[in-house]
Amino acid sequence: MHLIVHHWDTDGITSAALLVRALCLEDFTNMTAPIGEFRFDERIWKAIEQAEKLYVMDFNVPGEVEKVNVETLFIDHHTQPRIRNPKVKQINPSLDDEYYPSASLVVSEYFGLWNAWSALGAVGDIGERAFEIPCVNELLDREGLSREEALRLVELMDSNYIAVDREAVEEAVAVLLSQETKELLEYEPWVKRADEIRRTIEEALSSVAERNGFAIVEFESPFNIISKVARRLVWEMGFRGAVVVNKNFHGKVQLYFRVSKEEAERIDMAEVIERLRALGTNTGGKREVLGCVCERDKIEDALKIVEEYLR
Repeated sequence: MHLIVHHWDTDGITSAALLVRALCLEDFTNMTAPIGEFRFDERIWKAIEQAEKLYVMDFNVPGEVEKVNVETLFIDHHTQPRIRNPKVKQINPSLDDEYYPSASLVVSEYFGLWNAWSALGAVGDIGERAFEIPCVNELLDREGLSREEALRLVELMDSNYIAVDREAVEEAVAVLLSQETKELLEYEPWVKRADEIRRTIEEALSSVAERNGFAIVEFESPFNIISKVARRLVWEMGFRGAVVVNKNFHGKVQLYFRVSKEEAERIDMAEVIERLRALGTNTGGKREVLGCVCERDKIEDALKIVEEYLR
Protein backbone atom coordinates (compact mmCIF):
# COMPACT_ATOMS: atom_id res chain seq x y z
CA MET A 1 0.00 0.00 0.00
CA HIS A 2 1.24 3.47 -0.92
CA LEU A 3 0.51 6.03 1.81
CA ILE A 4 0.16 9.75 1.11
CA VAL A 5 0.18 12.19 4.03
CA HIS A 6 -0.71 15.72 2.95
CA HIS A 7 -1.56 19.13 4.31
CA TRP A 8 -5.25 19.85 4.80
CA ASP A 9 -5.53 22.92 2.55
CA THR A 10 -5.98 23.30 -1.21
CA ASP A 11 -2.25 23.07 -1.89
CA GLY A 12 -1.98 19.82 0.06
CA ILE A 13 -5.04 18.31 -1.62
CA THR A 14 -3.96 19.26 -5.14
CA SER A 15 -0.38 18.11 -4.49
CA ALA A 16 -1.66 14.70 -3.40
CA ALA A 17 -3.88 14.43 -6.47
CA LEU A 18 -1.02 15.41 -8.79
CA LEU A 19 1.16 12.72 -7.22
CA VAL A 20 -1.51 10.03 -7.72
CA ARG A 21 -2.03 11.07 -11.34
CA ALA A 22 1.70 11.33 -12.09
CA LEU A 23 2.51 7.87 -10.69
CA CYS A 24 -0.77 6.28 -11.84
CA LEU A 25 -1.27 5.02 -8.29
CA GLU A 26 -4.19 2.67 -7.73
CA ASP A 27 -3.43 1.02 -4.38
CA PHE A 28 -3.02 4.09 -2.19
CA THR A 29 -4.39 5.62 0.98
CA ASN A 30 -4.26 9.35 1.65
CA MET A 31 -4.39 10.90 5.09
CA THR A 32 -4.13 14.30 6.67
CA ALA A 33 -3.08 15.05 10.23
CA PRO A 34 -5.42 16.32 12.93
CA ILE A 35 -6.31 19.71 11.51
CA GLY A 36 -4.11 22.42 12.93
CA GLU A 37 -1.51 20.01 14.29
CA PHE A 38 1.81 19.58 12.51
CA ARG A 39 2.54 16.04 13.59
CA PHE A 40 1.85 12.41 12.72
CA ASP A 41 -0.75 11.09 15.16
CA GLU A 42 -1.16 7.46 16.17
CA ARG A 43 -3.47 6.78 13.20
CA ILE A 44 -0.84 7.95 10.72
CA TRP A 45 2.03 6.10 12.44
CA LYS A 46 0.04 2.87 12.32
CA ALA A 47 -0.57 3.37 8.61
CA ILE A 48 3.13 4.06 8.05
CA GLU A 49 3.95 0.69 9.64
CA GLN A 50 1.82 -1.01 6.95
CA ALA A 51 3.00 1.13 4.03
CA GLU A 52 5.17 -0.04 1.17
CA LYS A 53 6.13 3.55 0.44
CA LEU A 54 5.33 6.90 2.07
CA TYR A 55 4.74 10.22 0.33
CA VAL A 56 4.55 13.45 2.34
CA MET A 57 3.08 16.36 0.38
CA ASP A 58 3.10 20.01 1.45
CA PHE A 59 3.29 19.10 5.13
CA ASN A 60 6.16 20.79 6.95
CA VAL A 61 7.08 18.07 9.45
CA PRO A 62 10.79 17.35 8.91
CA GLY A 63 11.13 16.15 12.51
CA GLU A 64 8.49 13.48 11.97
CA VAL A 65 9.95 12.41 8.63
CA GLU A 66 13.35 11.93 10.25
CA LYS A 67 11.81 9.09 12.28
CA VAL A 68 10.15 7.08 9.50
CA ASN A 69 11.48 3.63 8.67
CA VAL A 70 10.04 3.24 5.18
CA GLU A 71 11.08 4.57 1.77
CA THR A 72 9.71 8.13 1.63
CA LEU A 73 9.31 10.87 -0.94
CA PHE A 74 8.96 14.22 0.83
CA ILE A 75 7.89 17.12 -1.42
CA ASP A 76 7.45 20.57 0.07
CA HIS A 77 8.13 24.27 -0.47
CA HIS A 78 8.34 25.57 3.12
CA THR A 79 11.60 26.55 4.78
CA GLN A 80 13.01 23.49 6.55
CA PRO A 81 16.30 21.71 7.33
CA ARG A 82 17.75 18.96 5.20
CA ILE A 83 16.51 15.51 6.17
CA ARG A 84 19.28 13.13 7.26
CA ASN A 85 17.19 9.95 7.22
CA PRO A 86 18.65 7.85 4.35
CA LYS A 87 15.21 6.41 3.56
CA VAL A 88 13.87 9.86 2.69
CA LYS A 89 14.18 11.63 -0.66
CA GLN A 90 13.55 15.30 0.03
CA ILE A 91 12.40 17.54 -2.85
CA ASN A 92 12.27 21.15 -1.73
CA PRO A 93 13.58 24.14 -3.73
CA SER A 94 13.90 26.19 -0.53
CA LEU A 95 16.92 24.05 0.40
CA ASP A 96 18.71 25.83 -2.44
CA ASP A 97 17.19 29.21 -1.53
CA GLU A 98 14.64 29.03 -4.34
CA TYR A 99 11.15 30.32 -3.62
CA TYR A 100 8.13 28.37 -4.85
CA PRO A 101 4.68 29.69 -3.88
CA SER A 102 3.17 26.22 -3.54
CA ALA A 103 4.03 22.56 -3.26
CA SER A 104 1.76 21.85 -6.22
CA LEU A 105 4.19 23.67 -8.51
CA VAL A 106 7.10 21.70 -7.05
CA VAL A 107 5.23 18.43 -7.63
CA SER A 108 4.36 19.43 -11.19
CA GLU A 109 7.92 20.39 -12.02
CA TYR A 110 9.33 17.22 -10.47
CA PHE A 111 7.02 14.89 -12.39
CA GLY A 112 6.50 17.02 -15.49
CA LEU A 113 2.72 16.97 -15.03
CA TRP A 114 0.94 20.32 -15.31
CA ASN A 115 -2.78 21.03 -15.07
CA ALA A 116 -5.26 23.27 -13.27
CA TRP A 117 -4.46 21.55 -9.97
CA SER A 118 -0.91 22.92 -10.22
CA ALA A 119 -2.33 26.44 -10.48
CA LEU A 120 -4.99 25.99 -7.79
CA GLY A 121 -2.38 25.00 -5.22
CA ALA A 122 -0.61 28.30 -5.81
CA VAL A 123 -3.87 30.28 -5.66
CA GLY A 124 -4.68 28.50 -2.42
CA ASP A 125 -1.40 29.48 -0.78
CA ILE A 126 -0.85 33.06 -1.97
CA GLY A 127 -4.28 34.15 -3.21
CA GLU A 128 -4.58 36.68 -6.03
CA ARG A 129 -0.82 37.18 -6.15
CA ALA A 130 -0.70 33.81 -7.90
CA PHE A 131 -2.18 35.46 -10.99
CA GLU A 132 1.10 37.35 -11.38
CA ILE A 133 2.74 34.01 -12.26
CA PRO A 134 2.44 33.40 -16.03
CA CYS A 135 2.11 29.61 -15.82
CA VAL A 136 -0.77 29.88 -13.35
CA ASN A 137 -2.83 31.90 -15.84
CA GLU A 138 -1.82 29.62 -18.71
CA LEU A 139 -2.89 26.48 -16.84
CA LEU A 140 -6.23 27.99 -15.83
CA ASP A 141 -6.88 29.23 -19.37
CA ARG A 142 -6.11 25.78 -20.74
CA GLU A 143 -8.99 24.34 -18.72
CA GLY A 144 -11.33 27.26 -19.24
CA LEU A 145 -11.18 28.54 -15.66
CA SER A 146 -11.40 32.25 -14.85
CA ARG A 147 -9.59 33.86 -11.93
CA GLU A 148 -12.88 34.17 -10.07
CA GLU A 149 -13.58 30.48 -10.59
CA ALA A 150 -10.11 29.56 -9.35
CA LEU A 151 -10.63 31.58 -6.17
CA ARG A 152 -14.03 29.97 -5.69
CA LEU A 153 -12.58 26.47 -6.12
CA VAL A 154 -10.01 27.24 -3.42
CA GLU A 155 -12.80 28.48 -1.16
CA LEU A 156 -14.72 25.24 -1.78
CA MET A 157 -11.76 22.95 -1.10
CA ASP A 158 -10.63 24.89 1.96
CA SER A 159 -14.13 24.70 3.43
CA ASN A 160 -13.35 21.14 4.51
CA TYR A 161 -10.51 22.08 6.84
CA ILE A 162 -12.18 25.31 7.97
CA ALA A 163 -15.01 23.08 9.18
CA VAL A 164 -12.34 20.98 10.96
CA ASP A 165 -13.55 17.92 9.06
CA ARG A 166 -10.53 15.65 8.67
CA GLU A 167 -12.48 12.95 6.86
CA ALA A 168 -13.81 15.44 4.30
CA VAL A 169 -10.28 16.73 3.65
CA GLU A 170 -9.13 13.19 2.90
CA GLU A 171 -12.15 12.52 0.69
CA ALA A 172 -11.38 15.70 -1.27
CA VAL A 173 -8.44 14.02 -3.02
CA ALA A 174 -10.75 11.32 -4.44
CA VAL A 175 -13.30 13.97 -5.42
CA LEU A 176 -10.64 15.91 -7.28
CA LEU A 177 -9.42 12.79 -9.07
CA SER A 178 -12.88 11.65 -10.12
CA GLN A 179 -14.41 14.82 -11.55
CA GLU A 180 -13.63 17.50 -14.07
CA THR A 181 -12.19 20.48 -12.24
CA LYS A 182 -14.79 22.95 -13.49
CA GLU A 183 -17.60 20.63 -12.40
CA LEU A 184 -16.43 21.02 -8.81
CA LEU A 185 -17.83 24.55 -8.81
CA GLU A 186 -21.22 22.86 -8.43
CA TYR A 187 -20.15 20.04 -6.08
CA GLU A 188 -22.98 20.30 -3.58
CA PRO A 189 -21.29 19.19 -0.32
CA TRP A 190 -18.54 21.77 -0.79
CA VAL A 191 -20.85 24.52 -2.02
CA LYS A 192 -23.22 24.10 0.92
CA ARG A 193 -20.41 24.15 3.46
CA ALA A 194 -18.54 27.06 1.88
CA ASP A 195 -21.68 29.17 1.73
CA GLU A 196 -22.41 28.45 5.39
CA ILE A 197 -18.87 29.49 6.29
CA ARG A 198 -19.20 32.67 4.25
CA ARG A 199 -22.44 33.56 6.07
CA THR A 200 -20.78 32.96 9.43
CA ILE A 201 -17.89 35.27 8.52
CA GLU A 202 -20.29 38.00 7.42
CA GLU A 203 -22.27 37.65 10.65
CA ALA A 204 -19.08 38.04 12.67
CA LEU A 205 -18.10 41.14 10.69
CA SER A 206 -21.50 42.68 11.33
CA SER A 207 -20.90 42.91 15.08
CA VAL A 208 -17.62 44.81 15.27
CA ALA A 209 -16.78 46.99 18.25
CA GLU A 210 -14.03 49.59 17.87
CA ARG A 211 -11.40 50.89 20.30
CA ASN A 212 -8.72 53.37 19.26
CA GLY A 213 -8.92 52.19 15.68
CA PHE A 214 -8.76 48.50 16.60
CA ALA A 215 -11.62 46.14 15.79
CA ILE A 216 -12.90 43.76 18.45
CA VAL A 217 -15.14 40.86 17.45
CA GLU A 218 -16.58 38.01 19.51
CA PHE A 219 -18.68 35.12 18.22
CA GLU A 220 -19.26 31.38 18.61
CA SER A 221 -18.72 28.93 15.76
CA PRO A 222 -17.37 25.43 15.07
CA PHE A 223 -15.66 26.87 11.98
CA ASN A 224 -11.99 27.85 12.09
CA ILE A 225 -12.53 31.32 10.64
CA ILE A 226 -10.83 33.69 13.08
CA SER A 227 -7.88 34.34 10.76
CA LYS A 228 -10.19 35.11 7.83
CA VAL A 229 -12.23 37.52 9.94
CA ALA A 230 -9.10 39.29 11.18
CA ARG A 231 -7.62 39.61 7.69
CA ARG A 232 -10.83 41.18 6.39
CA LEU A 233 -10.86 43.67 9.24
CA VAL A 234 -7.24 44.75 8.81
CA TRP A 235 -6.53 44.25 5.11
CA GLU A 236 -9.89 45.25 3.61
CA MET A 237 -11.65 47.37 6.23
CA GLY A 238 -8.57 49.32 7.28
CA PHE A 239 -8.49 48.83 11.05
CA ARG A 240 -5.16 49.33 12.82
CA GLY A 241 -5.58 45.81 14.15
CA ALA A 242 -8.16 43.24 15.09
CA VAL A 243 -8.86 41.15 18.18
CA VAL A 244 -11.07 38.24 17.22
CA VAL A 245 -12.44 35.78 19.76
CA ASN A 246 -14.32 32.57 19.02
CA LYS A 247 -15.81 31.82 22.44
CA ASN A 248 -16.77 28.22 21.70
CA PHE A 249 -14.53 26.43 19.22
CA HIS A 250 -15.16 22.76 19.97
CA GLY A 251 -15.19 23.47 23.69
CA LYS A 252 -12.23 25.83 23.76
CA VAL A 253 -11.64 29.52 23.04
CA GLN A 254 -9.69 30.89 20.10
CA LEU A 255 -8.07 34.32 20.33
CA TYR A 256 -6.52 35.89 17.24
CA PHE A 257 -4.67 39.21 17.22
CA ARG A 258 -3.60 40.72 13.87
CA VAL A 259 -2.14 44.19 13.35
CA SER A 260 -1.30 46.29 10.31
CA LYS A 261 2.29 46.59 9.08
CA GLU A 262 2.47 50.04 10.64
CA GLU A 263 1.30 48.80 14.05
CA ALA A 264 3.76 45.92 13.87
CA GLU A 265 6.53 48.52 14.14
CA ARG A 266 5.09 49.63 17.50
CA ILE A 267 3.78 46.40 19.00
CA ASP A 268 6.28 43.72 19.98
CA MET A 269 4.22 40.67 19.01
CA ALA A 270 6.87 38.29 20.35
CA GLU A 271 6.41 39.89 23.75
CA VAL A 272 2.63 39.46 23.59
CA ILE A 273 3.05 35.81 22.59
CA GLU A 274 5.38 35.10 25.51
CA ARG A 275 3.01 36.76 27.99
CA LEU A 276 0.10 34.67 26.73
CA ARG A 277 2.17 31.48 26.87
CA ALA A 278 2.99 32.29 30.50
CA LEU A 279 -0.74 31.93 31.21
CA GLY A 280 -0.54 28.31 30.07
CA THR A 281 -2.16 28.91 26.70
CA ASN A 282 -1.21 27.36 23.36
CA THR A 283 0.01 30.46 21.53
CA GLY A 284 2.12 31.07 18.44
CA GLY A 285 2.56 33.63 15.72
CA LYS A 286 4.90 36.03 13.98
CA ARG A 287 5.55 39.73 13.50
CA GLU A 288 2.01 40.85 12.64
CA VAL A 289 -0.17 38.11 14.08
CA LEU A 290 -0.71 35.67 16.90
CA GLY A 291 -3.13 32.84 17.45
CA CYS A 292 -4.05 31.49 20.85
CA VAL A 293 -6.16 28.52 21.96
CA CYS A 294 -7.07 28.28 25.61
CA GLU A 295 -9.58 26.98 28.11
CA ARG A 296 -12.57 29.20 28.77
CA ASP A 297 -11.40 30.16 32.25
CA LYS A 298 -8.23 31.76 30.83
CA ILE A 299 -9.69 33.97 28.12
CA GLU A 300 -10.39 36.98 30.33
CA ASP A 301 -6.77 37.10 31.49
CA ALA A 302 -5.57 36.63 27.92
CA LEU A 303 -7.75 39.47 26.66
CA LYS A 304 -6.51 41.80 29.38
CA ILE A 305 -2.96 41.29 28.13
CA VAL A 306 -3.86 41.95 24.48
CA GLU A 307 -5.97 44.98 25.37
CA GLU A 308 -2.92 46.66 26.92
CA TYR A 309 -1.56 47.09 23.39
CA LEU A 310 -4.70 48.71 21.92
CA ARG A 311 -3.62 52.29 22.44
